[in-house]
Amino acid sequence: MQPTILFVEDEEALRMTVGDRLRNEGYVVACAADGDEGFEKAMRLPFDLIVLDLMLPRCDGLTVCHDIRQAGLVTPILMLTARGQTMDKVAGLKTGADDYVTKPFNMQELMARIEALLRRAPYPRTREGLYRFGSVRVDRRGTEVTRGGSVVDLSTREFQLLQYFIDNAGATLSREQLLTDVWGYSAQAYTRTVDVHVSSLRQKLEDNPKQPIFILTVQRVGYKFTP
Repeated sequence: MQPTILFVEDEEALRMTVGDRLRNEGYVVACAADGDEGFEKAMRLPFDLIVLDLMLPRCDGLTVCHDIRQAGLVTPILMLTARGQTMDKVAGLKTGADDYVTKPFNMQELMARIEALLRRAPYPRTREGLYRFGSVRVDRRGTEVTRGGSVVDLSTREFQLLQYFIDNAGATLSREQLLTDVWGYSAQAYTRTVDVHVSSLRQKLEDNPKQPIFILTVQRVGYKFTP
């Protein structure tokens, strides 16, 4: 799986330059032009790393970093700070940033810092029995699910269904397959059980259950989980 990076930077030229370089290095990149957009994307989509500028319109980088950590996300954050602003660097690290690069920066140094953070935590969404997508955190060992830091009350079957989706992320799963593997029923015994449980998961985990972005319907087939 290609690492995914969120780059939050208000300077358009820098967004384009760094974004193109990251894509050329094989990363999947999403960009945000201000703090509010950056926070919204960090909450809605799963990333392996966030590169976050300190000086941003609408909401500064320190606040965005703080809010991300308060929401329960442990995605590594690389902060971009101005030259000589030692207090900003210290504040960023105390707020929850994992590392920083001083602007103007050397592109090779930026790439090296990114690689180092990804090596340190290559798959933060699945590490030690934890799985993350958007603002949802799944503790598979503790059988606990949180969204935005708040506990989500799932039934045992809903949790089993969610785990099955996670284990088969990206695959199109028929209702018959879900019924057989999660419920243990034969395909001939199919009812609307699967649809009812999927609808319930969407209500509890999706920002907009009527327009889901994680648990998608595949017409005339079944469902697909796309973290």
